[in-house]
Amino acid sequence: MYKILIVDDARLMRNIIKGILVEALDCSVIEARDGAEAVELYKEHAPDVVTMDVTMERLDGVQAAKDILSYDNKANILVVTSMGQENLLKQCLEAGVRDFIIKPFSKDRIKNAVVRALKTSGQ
Repeated sequence: MYKILIVDDARLMRNIIKGILVEALDCSVIEARDGAEAVELYKEHAPDVVTMDVTMERLDGVQAAKDILSYDNKANILVVTSMGQENLLKQCLEAGVRDFIIKPFSKDRIKNAVVRALKTSGQ
């Protein structure tokens, strides 16, 4: 069973992503409301994939991704955001995230991105 960490400050968005992934994969889901909580939960649970929003309180998703990747450079992080700015995409990719998903997204887009991340990590 896969472990997936869903990080988003909006409960509705966490529930949407969780619903898609639980239906599509044999997985358990851990939820975080912001980047600081995400870093703590990543260290505690070592999830197989992280879906990471960008704009959040306490610690934004770009910095949280950097912190997680400095802790574990093999972390599978997928940024899921409504912000489609080119410089943000560049920051995320330079930090080492695997994919960049723009909200609103289709069920297949998020499911396929997670499956691809699991395959590239040998899961």
